[in-house]
Amino acid sequence: MKTRFNRRGALARLGAVLAGVLALPVARTARAAVQNFFTSSNAPRGYDPTEHKWLICLDATKCIGCGLCAEACKKENDVPPGPYYRTWVERYIITKPKPGSAETHGETLVDSPEGGMHGFPECPVPEDQIEQSFFVPKLCNLCEHPPCVQVCPVGATFKAPDGAVLVDKNYCIGCAFCVQACPYGARFLSPVTHTAEKCTLCYHRITRGLKPACVEICPAEARIFGDLKNLQPDDPLRKFYESNRTQVLKPHLGTGPRVLYAGLDEEVR
Repeated sequence: MKTRFNRRGALARLGAVLAGVLALPVARTARAAVQNFFTSSNAPRGYDPTEHKWLICLDATKCIGCGLCAEACKKENDVPPGPYYRTWVERYIITKPKPGSAETHGETLVDSPEGGMHGFPECPVPEDQIEQSFFVPKLCNLCEHPPCVQVCPVGATFKAPDGAVLVDKNYCIGCAFCVQACPYGARFLSPVTHTAEKCTLCYHRITRGLKPACVEICPAEARIFGDLKNLQPDDPLRKFYESNRTQVLKPHLGTGPRVLYAGLDEEVR
């Protein structure tokens, strides 16, 4: 979900941030970040991130907008109350073009009340004026080339070998540069810890052989999760690939998302 970001405020803090960075011996390398993170309690002993490559697929044709995924994520990851979400659901309403218009469709309305956690209110557009409407789940896009990692001045956010993009709260200084850099609006500053927060694919679960909470609870099976390095013949991820034409959000940005969508309309952004 898009987070409002005060560019002027960020620039005003730049001097303080740079001073903090210069006070550190060296901003951590990606290898050091990974080693530190995996020696903490976030992953079980013996978990080898080089043996996995996590991927999540979302079927927009199946999402029913129930919001159970967003609610489960809040509870599982102790996400702060209020307008803070690691995953959320958006409703798209595309109206019919006006009579005599050369356009192929009318307006595109997007809403996500409370992240879609409690469903959606009655459609604000009369039914006879709607071309189509659908729901789209959103979360961190697990970029191969994550802009958030590039802008972090202290190496607190990093990409693990298994593809997860993570934040080490022990190093995060709360500058919010990563929040601004994320083109998918998937990060926010926690009002509790004052550090960056985002979807981790429920890292404490997937490293123990469990599914992310949002995937496990989805009643429509609109979320498919798997490990590219350990696919089985009957794996749901393999079946998804074989039966769908997949797309990614904002491919022109070159971030290389590993969150794949099926049934995505061109109006989705």
